[in-house]
Amino acid sequence: MKTIVVTGGTSGIGQALANTCLGRGDRVVVIAPDPVKGNQFLDTARKLGAADRAVFVEADLSLVSENRRVVTEITDRFAAVDVLVLCARYFRSHRMVTSEGIEHNFALYYLSRYLLGYGLADVMNKAETPVVMNIAGPGVGAPGIHWNDLGFERGYDGWSAMFQGGRLNDLLGVSFAEGGSTRRARYVLLFPGGTRTGFAGEFDAATAAHIEQMKRAAQPVEFTVPPIVEIIDAPPREPLSAFVEGTPLSLLRPAFDKGAAARLDSITRDLLRDTASAS
Repeated sequence: MKTIVVTGGTSGIGQALANTCLGRGDRVVVIAPDPVKGNQFLDTARKLGAADRAVFVEADLSLVSENRRVVTEITDRFAAVDVLVLCARYFRSHRMVTSEGIEHNFALYYLSRYLLGYGLADVMNKAETPVVMNIAGPGVGAPGIHWNDLGFERGYDGWSAMFQGGRLNDLLGVSFAEGGSTRRARYVLLFPGGTRTGFAGEFDAATAAHIEQMKRAAQPVEFTVPPIVEIIDAPPREPLSAFVEGTPLSLLRPAFDKGAAARLDSITRDLLRDTASAS
């Protein structure tokens, strides 16, 4: 039995994956902010006869403090974690700053994934074949990184913020994989393709219309989960790998530049030190 942690596991791809893994006998820990949806997950587990293998952790992962609390709770509760699946994301047409002073998309889509991946690395080292699955958009042709304005204080655009989040996660994967023997988990960046899910967010009218159009052309979530489960069960041997709709990507692409990854890692560590000092 694997212990699988899923962020954003009460909706969309995360929910479908969590239910699939419960149904096949895994222990599943879902992290999400809505207690109502969390109880729905636990109800589903009871119907599957899997109540003893289902755990819901309520948390707002846009907050650094909440991510640190979740890491402590999981490491205290479980001897090993086999799989960490990072799905949590929330689109915002208008810029929002968290109570900790960090732009929301950057905080949830990138910083949370950074904190959970590194924070759970030790407990994942105790698993047989640990893997981090970062569901983002690796290597795709999107705008670059706003190095001097990562939080989009100037000229915020929801799509630009989301695409930048994908680029930041590419570099996160590179940095994590550079850990060598200190981190045994294989890191997998995965874009499963357009998927017909709830696409959580707050949208202006034009964006909402575009999202509905995207949903009509997207694949059902049932088609998205099996390839993810295959990688969970048989992770690539390489420390880092990236896939777009099942096709492996070369890590020689500029999206995976080691210098840029080191730069982002340094910026992130400084930010987290500042956040810890302010708390």
